[in-house]
Amino acid sequence: MCGIVGFVGKTNCLPIVYNGLETLEYRGYDSAGIAYIYNNKINIIKEKGKLINLKDKLDFNISSKIAIGHTRWATHGNANKTNAHPHQVGKFTVVHNGIIENYIDLKNKLLKKGYQFKSETDTEVISALLDYNYKLEKDILKSINKTKNELVGSFALGILCSDDIKNIYALRYSSPLILASFTNGNFLASDIPAIINYTNKYILLDDLEIAKLNEDKITIYNKDLKEKKIKYHIFNGEKTSVQKNGYEHFMLKEINEEDKVFKETINSYFDGTLKSLNENFGFLKKYKKFDIVACGSAYHTGVIAKSLIENYANIIVHTEVASEYRYKKCFYDKDTLVILVSQSGETADTLAALRKAKNDKIKTMAIVNVLDSSIAREADYVIYTKAGPEIAVATTKAYVSQLTIFSLITLYLAYINNNLDKIEINNIIKDIKLLPKLIKKEIKNYQTYYNIADKIYHNKQIFFIGRGLDYANSLEGALKLKEISYINSVAYQAGELKHGTISLIENKTPVIAIATDELIIDKTISNIKEIKARNAYVIYVSNTKPKDIFYDDFIQIEKVHPILQSILTIIPLQLLAYKVAKNNKCDIDKPRNLAKSVTVE
Repeated sequence: MCGIVGFVGKTNCLPIVYNGLETLEYRGYDSAGIAYIYNNKINIIKEKGKLINLKDKLDFNISSKIAIGHTRWATHGNANKTNAHPHQVGKFTVVHNGIIENYIDLKNKLLKKGYQFKSETDTEVISALLDYNYKLEKDILKSINKTKNELVGSFALGILCSDDIKNIYALRYSSPLILASFTNGNFLASDIPAIINYTNKYILLDDLEIAKLNEDKITIYNKDLKEKKIKYHIFNGEKTSVQKNGYEHFMLKEINEEDKVFKETINSYFDGTLKSLNENFGFLKKYKKFDIVACGSAYHTGVIAKSLIENYANIIVHTEVASEYRYKKCFYDKDTLVILVSQSGETADTLAALRKAKNDKIKTMAIVNVLDSSIAREADYVIYTKAGPEIAVATTKAYVSQLTIFSLITLYLAYINNNLDKIEINNIIKDIKLLPKLIKKEIKNYQTYYNIADKIYHNKQIFFIGRGLDYANSLEGALKLKEISYINSVAYQAGELKHGTISLIENKTPVIAIATDELIIDKTISNIKEIKARNAYVIYVSNTKPKDIFYDDFIQIEKVHPILQSILTIIPLQLLAYKVAKNNKCDIDKPRNLAKSVTVE
């Protein structure tokens, strides 16, 4: 994995495919390659590292009309030129996103048939299997169909065959792939940014369907190899949503869009009346227990949702990491709803958890950002966040939009369960209306956070602490810092420090302490004083200015109702992480070893 672009048309394809790969750089990768047809022959050029290394090897004046390209995020084998895609065995050349779980068994079978392998990848095995099946079937479509039935795992494939130099073939299962047409030809791609400069119309390839693309036509075959009627979808966003628009990094641009994202997400589901909440979330009232399942930052929104829903709606909530949930024993009942949270809607472990729940005949709800993504299509209910395309690998605005959805869900469930009186409901509605301005205010206070970042960026270890809801906020703050700055930042429950972790506190160790919950703020302050007594460098984040000084730096955020507070709390932590990473000269939008859409287990 991580990015696929293919083009066949009436114009030179190399600039188009290369530019498409550039638009997918945000997904994270460690090598890149392109296979193109020239003089009736498949030519492959690939390089380790950034796309610029590949660009230096390409001759863009070559008049090739068909090519497939790939940016690889290493899964099987080291990040080197040999393991980079495309892979060619016999007559078949392949680019691949996903994981083939049974590739060792397939490889051993093919070795016995006389095939030899140059790389450590599972993808090269696909090429060899296609070639072997082609020798048996004597037909490309039948060979691809036979191959797909032998593969176990996830895959999105772009395929060239030297016996058919006018067509690109495509196949997918549990890994995203779209198709698109414009005047001069046809595309396949992993994501919309690769095609948006040419068209806003795209086709979704369903699981186990095969596509055939030439310069004039796209044909899709169903599981039985019968032609399927094509349905076009429209991307309603703007090209500028996948451009920096003058910002130094996509991450900074996306943080600065959070007020707009909050407003658009709210306006999609809530018009200021409780009636609108019932219209959009009324199906939730029949469930007495929620399992929230997600990965990474999306999981952290689930931790916050657990605290809010249990406190304000008196409903049991279990929040689980998807990679663990899919293998654990679950204690469902008929009143359980499994809620899957994913920005991309393609996260492999989250998708597998959804399918586990469906196999167990449990209802599912998706909270996703990408229209018609796999999780959205397979869930019983779907709630779309309104973040727009998020390019930076480290999520910011999509995280805020997920928190916004959970805030609305909490408000609705608390209302129908009679846990909020009219005065408190009205106060929450007032805060909702104020929040876009308050979000903007927190963002405009960036210099305060930047000044603090300048004091701590050289540290190798930074701690985040909090209690209750503030511990949940600490989890995301620590993740944001570590994933883009590579500093070992860890979140702990403030009350747990004295049970072992406080031994790690050294002179001037930065500790970012969050305290917004007025019910336990005094307890948190007592914990902070314990670490200050050990000479920690304390950065205190709160919506209430304390009566005495027990900190080195203070970040004061606006105070709103707890159902909404986390949306404001995260903003200073995002900007703090951004400036720390910038000071350390890190690749902020494309952190090492990370991918935007994690479509492998």
